[in-house]
Amino acid sequence: MPETQKDDYDFIKEKIKNKPLNKRRIALQVTKTVGLAVIFGFVACLVFVLMQPVMQGWFTKEDSPVVSIPSDEQIVTETETEKKTKREDKEEPAEDTEPETQIIEVPRDMNLDDYQKIQNKLYAVGAEANPSIVTVTGVKNDTDWFNTPYEQEGQASGIIIADNGNDLLIMTEKKVIKDAESISVTFEDGTVTDAQLRQYDGNTGIAILSVSHVQIDSATLAKVKVAELGNSLGVSQGNVVIAVGSPLGSNFSIVTGNITSTDNSVTTIDNNFTVFTTDIVASSEGSGVLLNLDGQIIGLVMQDYSSSGDENTLTAISISDLKQIIEKLSNNQNISYLGIHMTEVTSEIEKKYGLPGGIYIKSVEMDSPAQAAGLQNGDIITDIDDTKMQTAKQYEQYIQSLTPGTEIKITIMRQENDGYTPLECQAVTGVLQ
Repeated sequence: MPETQKDDYDFIKEKIKNKPLNKRRIALQVTKTVGLAVIFGFVACLVFVLMQPVMQGWFTKEDSPVVSIPSDEQIVTETETEKKTKREDKEEPAEDTEPETQIIEVPRDMNLDDYQKIQNKLYAVGAEANPSIVTVTGVKNDTDWFNTPYEQEGQASGIIIADNGNDLLIMTEKKVIKDAESISVTFEDGTVTDAQLRQYDGNTGIAILSVSHVQIDSATLAKVKVAELGNSLGVSQGNVVIAVGSPLGSNFSIVTGNITSTDNSVTTIDNNFTVFTTDIVASSEGSGVLLNLDGQIIGLVMQDYSSSGDENTLTAISISDLKQIIEKLSNNQNISYLGIHMTEVTSEIEKKYGLPGGIYIKSVEMDSPAQAAGLQNGDIITDIDDTKMQTAKQYEQYIQSLTPGTEIKITIMRQENDGYTPLECQAVTGVLQ
C-alpha cells in the first residue's frame, strides 16, 4: 500500500478514551436532584395536610353520627286544690310537738332598681343564646323590568340545633333561601361562610342547612354553641319568654314578654300544631325562637302562622310538635305525607254526634296520595296498618315515622244512607315539595 494511502487510514487505529469525569458537575447534579426531591416532598406533605380535612369530610359524611332528638311527654301540673291540700298538710303541726318559732318577714316594695335587675337577668339569658344563632343569607339572581340583572338577598336568623361531628346543622325557614344560587351564614363574631341546604319540609317550611367544620375557623368553632330544645308541652298562659334571633327584623336582637295564649292551633297537611301567641311586638318578617327562663327553645317563630289580628305580635309554633320533623331533616331524611287536613273525634264528640272514633278528614289535598287512595272529606280513619288511630298526635307521629314510598293500608268509616260503612284503602306515602 502506498505510504500516502496508509497515512489516510491511520485514524482508524486510534484508541477512543473515555471522557474524564467531571466530579464538580456530578456533585451539582446530585445536589440539584436531592433538592428537587426535598421540595417535592415538602409540597406533597403540605398539600396532604391541607387537603386531609377536606378529603376526610368527603369520605366520612355518610358515616356521620345520627342526630337524635327525644320526644317530650306531657308535663302534669298540680291543680289549685292539690296545692291547697299540700299547704294545709304542711301547716298542720305534728302532735305532741312544741310550736316552732316563726320568723316574720316584712315584705318590701319593689322599686325601679329591682325591675331593672330582673330585666338585666332576662336579657342575660338571651345573650347566652346568641352563640347558637346565625344570620342566614340567600342570594339569587333576578332581572328588573328593563331586563337588567341584579342580585336579590333574603335574610333571616338560623339556629344551630346539632353538631354531628362533621357539620354544624342550622335550622331556618325555607322561604329565605328559596331559589337561591348561594347560601351563607354569619356567626355572632362576624365570620361568614358558605352553607348547603341539607333537607327541608315542604309542609312547615322548615329547612336544615349544613356547614362543614373545615369551612369554619377554629376560633369561631370554639365559640359556637348548640341550642337546647326544651319541652314546650308545659308552657302556659302568663309564662315569661325571651325572643332571640331577629324578632324585629334585626338579627341578634333580644325581646322579652309573656305568653298570652296557648289554646290556638293551626291545621296544616297531616299536622295540627300548637301556636303560642305573645304580647311581644314583632315585625311581619321576624324570625328566631322563643326561650324559657332556662334558655331552652320552646317555640319556633313563624309569623306566617299568625292569625288575623295577631300580625303585629310574635307568634311561635310549639317546639315539641316539631321535634320529630327536625330530627328527620337533620338526618337528611324526607318527611312523608298523605295529604289530609284532619281533626280527632274525641269521646265527647263521639257520644254527642254518634260518630265513630278516629281521625276525621276535613279536606283532602289535590293530587295527594290520599286523593289517589280514594279518601274523601268526611271519612274517619280508624286504623293504619292495623294500628288504631284515636288521636291526631298518633296519626301525625305514625305518618312521620314512615319512609316516603311506603305502601300503607288505611281503614276508614264512610257515611252512607244507613250509617257508617267500613272500607279499606291502599295508599303510598309521598314527599311534599
